[in-house]
Amino acid sequence: MKSFLIFCSVLCLMNTVKASTESQKLNQLFDKEWSYLMKTYPTWAYSLGHKSAARLWSDNSIHAYEKRRAHNKNYLKQLKKIQRKKLSKQDKLSYDLDLYQTQLSVDGQAFDSYLFPVTQLWGPQQGPPRTINQMPKKNKKNYTDILERLKNLPKYVDQTTELLKIGLSKGVTPPQISIKSVPDQILALTTEDMNKHPMYRPFLEMPKSVKNKTYFQNEAKKILINKVNPTYKKLYGFFKGKYLPGSRKSISFSALPNGKKWYSQKVREMTTTDLSPDEIHKIGLSEVQRIKKEMNQIIVGLKFKGSFKEFLTFLKTDSQFFYKKKNDLLMGYRDIAKRADAKIPQLFNLMPRLPYGIEPVPSYSEKAQTTAYYVRGSIEAGRAGLFYANTYKLDSRPKWEMEALTLHEAVPGHHLQISIAKELTGIPNFRKHGHFTAYVEGWGLYAESLGEELGFYKDPYSKFGQLTYEMWRAVRLVVDTGMHSKGWTRKQSIEYFNKYTGKTKHDIEVEVDRYIVMPAQALAYKIGELKIKELKKYRQKKLGDQFDIREFHDQILDAGALPLSLLEAKLKL
Repeated sequence: MKSFLIFCSVLCLMNTVKASTESQKLNQLFDKEWSYLMKTYPTWAYSLGHKSAARLWSDNSIHAYEKRRAHNKNYLKQLKKIQRKKLSKQDKLSYDLDLYQTQLSVDGQAFDSYLFPVTQLWGPQQGPPRTINQMPKKNKKNYTDILERLKNLPKYVDQTTELLKIGLSKGVTPPQISIKSVPDQILALTTEDMNKHPMYRPFLEMPKSVKNKTYFQNEAKKILINKVNPTYKKLYGFFKGKYLPGSRKSISFSALPNGKKWYSQKVREMTTTDLSPDEIHKIGLSEVQRIKKEMNQIIVGLKFKGSFKEFLTFLKTDSQFFYKKKNDLLMGYRDIAKRADAKIPQLFNLMPRLPYGIEPVPSYSEKAQTTAYYVRGSIEAGRAGLFYANTYKLDSRPKWEMEALTLHEAVPGHHLQISIAKELTGIPNFRKHGHFTAYVEGWGLYAESLGEELGFYKDPYSKFGQLTYEMWRAVRLVVDTGMHSKGWTRKQSIEYFNKYTGKTKHDIEVEVDRYIVMPAQALAYKIGELKIKELKKYRQKKLGDQFDIREFHDQILDAGALPLSLLEAKLKL
């Protein structure tokens, strides 16, 4: 018996050593790949606290994209050499996750997504100003870094212009209708009035601790006027004179070369499911009808005399629902956020250390931006998470949408989830900073549904606002698949959107144009939320009285962002 126990102990030790060896190989591979990513994407690296990347931009040349594609294929081969069965449980999850996202990336190489470097929502007219303004501004070193990064910007912009030219020659462009505001966005970065130049702002708010302010300000002016502005003027001339007129008139992604397969790939990437566009369209139609029933119940409860459409018009036009001052809107959001902060411990054990703030969307991009968005922060970089609220056209920013929007963008939505992931220990870096849209945005929409448990939506108009936001995400399923798979027109999509949501005409047009240039991205929200709610019901049924909402939320959040298939496997008992 004793010899048998010794044999078992030796066998267990051998298996542990094998697992340890294979896990070491895997984690060395992860570390090497993370180092590669930080070198390849310096603006991302710098946002995560890598100070060595403070002066750089990503290589945006066609040659760089070809090298990255080759690298991804080679990395996939290395991953597949790892013997999964010899890994620990945690490493198996890391392996499955990395294999999934790398395979997805390699599969996507069949299409030329990199030929969309500029839309009304992203590009050198959007990213660089944001990057420059988010850089630390505490000392001489910080301002030297900003100057050097500004000097290096023209090369990045010129590389982007070359990609646009290649896309134009191949017929791979965004639809003309959706990028009509881009020339004005670019033009805003060519002003010689430094008080209005978006990338001169750091030099208008220099702290007293920085000596030689005049030197830094003069250098910034020289770089902007002599190097940066001329480059953007050249981009403006090309975009307005050739790219915009030459861009495709169709709005459907399926109209692009190999477009139907390309859209199906986008659906797979964004939802992390194998659902077809037709299946998602049907889910959307069903959800729209379910949510409308709930909305009608509220209208009846309010004793409103009129139709559903008339009630939506009332919500969009009555002055009682709108602020008259931008700062009042921001203060309203900040009040909601503080009330949410106080309630979070009732539903969550895991909470992040990183704080967050609420700021207005920058004026140079507010006209084409959505209602709000979140930008992740970093303890290492000394930057809080930020919920950006759009203050453009106050008559399109109703009060009844504010509670749901704050819960989505701040807590318990994006800030809570993303910051918790960043602060996890014992997992590879890529998991801390992962972004599967169906998980991240699905969580954001699920967070909105927790409002009543957190003490919100007591006002029936606010509750209707939450349903409006849920309806908004359901409508997306119908509209996105409608435009890119079923031949819907932009007008048809706007009309369908207007029929079922309380959003204003301006917001609806901005949203539809977003779906046009970001095919399938809008599908992720509702598909992700439905999966989280499905898993919640499953665990409630399985555990009965033993179900703990805080423990359930921990299970969702304690591994970082996951594809829905892996999330389901993790939560199933």
